[in-house]
Amino acid sequence: MDLPDWDTLKIGSKGRTPKVAKSTAEVNGRRAGAVVSTDKKITTGINKAHAGTDHQRIAKLDRENEVAPPPKISPSVGKAIQTGRMEKGFTQKDLAQKVNEKPSVIQDYESGKAIPNPQILAKLERVVGVKLRGADIGKKLEGPKKS
Repeated sequence: MDLPDWDTLKIGSKGRTPKVAKSTAEVNGRRAGAVVSTDKKITTGINKAHAGTDHQRIAKLDRENEVAPPPKISPSVGKAIQTGRMEKGFTQKDLAQKVNEKPSVIQDYESGKAIPNPQILAKLERVVGVKLRGADIGKKLEGPKKS
């Protein structure tokens, strides 16, 4: 059995197909050894049914209908969380464990970068003992109401 020469074997590459000269001027030019320019048509990958400025119109619509980013938590809430946490002697990690959240969530709330979540705020209010929602933010919470 005759094995191929491994140094010259190419796998997965297409061989170049010779260009067929169509006009007699090209044929005569090639016979004479002259350099003939060839232009390659680039039409692959273009869907001619969708050619045009459709993408520009869609981009314009996107710019017109931009939605405002959600509001961040106010800095006063972050300060109230931080002061309440310090009074209780908790670190951010301790507070995160008590409210069953990640320490990065507590850090975001204290720095004012978080998007307010009422469930997380309620948990923080209970653990820290400071009001974080409503009008009087930072006020100490009293015990349960007696009826």
